[in-house]
Amino acid sequence: MFKQLTLAAALSAASFATLAEPVTYTMDPNHTDVIASWSHFGFSNPIAHFGQVDGTITYDPDNVGASSVQVTIPLAGLDSHVEAFDEHLRSGDFFDAANHPEITFSSTGVEAAGEDRLKVAGDLTLRGITKPVVLDVTINRIGTQPMSGQPAAGFDATTTIKRSDFDMGMYAPNVSDEVEIRITTEATVPKAGTADAAG
Repeated sequence: MFKQLTLAAALSAASFATLAEPVTYTMDPNHTDVIASWSHFGFSNPIAHFGQVDGTITYDPDNVGASSVQVTIPLAGLDSHVEAFDEHLRSGDFFDAANHPEITFSSTGVEAAGEDRLKVAGDLTLRGITKPVVLDVTINRIGTQPMSGQPAAGFDATTTIKRSDFDMGMYAPNVSDEVEIRITTEATVPKAGTADAAG
């Protein structure tokens, strides 16, 4: 009887340890969008999309503080739907993409902020300048992606940054210094044997 109880306890502990393991998801660029919005003289609120997003999200629901986020956004994926404006945004007046072709975000801390809510602190780097930001995150869903059959997680996030913090303050304050950022992403655990799973 004692041996049976010991075995049951060991199996239970092993099962709990497995459940507690954090899961690393790879962001799906086809189901990820980063959207920036700002005020144009108070008359309109233009937007720009940032596609081709590459990143990983490690999430541990049993120990949220062990979670982390790493994201790279190539400026080649910038799309305001106005080609000339895209080129101006990539120029030295703004992103200076020739010298700084990517935006990066690296989390420094994750904490729970209510049911299905997180606060993710991290370092945002633009134009070679790094500043701290905090993302307000909503957990949309965690489960099995029905088309791929793989474990998946979906998140939305928002934050506000100041262009001037990154030496991009041209035309402020007529064109707002503050830029609202909205992010939506679906991320999955790569299938075994794929390039993402291997590396």
